[in-house]
Amino acid sequence: MTNLEYIKEMFLLQQKLNDETNGLDWENGYTKNGKIINWKRCIYMECAELIDSFNWKHWKDIEKPINWENAFIEIVDIWHFIMSLALEDCKINRNKSIDRLVRDVTDIQGFEDFTKEPCSIDSANSMEIINDVENIIHETTGFKVDIYNSLIQNYFALSLKCGVNLSILYKYYIGKNVLNGFRQDHGYKDGTYKKVWNGEEDNVVMVSFLEDEIIGFDELYKKLEVAYKKLN
Repeated sequence: MTNLEYIKEMFLLQQKLNDETNGLDWENGYTKNGKIINWKRCIYMECAELIDSFNWKHWKDIEKPINWENAFIEIVDIWHFIMSLALEDCKINRNKSIDRLVRDVTDIQGFEDFTKEPCSIDSANSMEIINDVENIIHETTGFKVDIYNSLIQNYFALSLKCGVNLSILYKYYIGKNVLNGFRQDHGYKDGTYKKVWNGEEDNVVMVSFLEDEIIGFDELYKKLEVAYKKLN
């Protein structure tokens, strides 16, 4: 796949997931159940969870190692909501196609770097990363946000510092997309879904399947289903 194809497939999958989860015309700001959608809030709340992957507390567990496994997952979750914000803006404010949206993303300064090798997490500077995350929080808590030349550009730079480039993001995004669909199919919206599977969050279980081998949508879904049926 080309870099453009990676981006386009993720946007198409996100559009499909949002259509199925929130109903058609979710871009107008409401789900099919009448709930208000605020993608900027989704982004900054996930950013807060990303910060918790780092031992930022000066009064507790000051030698606690960075939880990179959770950081990778949060980086992907943030991308879900950034794409959703861009899709909403594309339809409501710009009246453009996904193809044009994809071209706009791949034209962003820093995208070329995002396609190359990421930084080594062994030399990561926690405080620098947290500062970058907080910059994204500041961007998304105001009334206006420059989605392309600021938000996505800063997201690419942040992801690289966390050891995630385009190909890694794509791999984890595919896995999380399947998991999100699985959650919806098994009672996530009505509160009956079990997120902890025999002591581990479903995110962790999903990532373990991805690390074993390269698998497709259907196979990953089946693996999740088999594991879910074994819950106590």
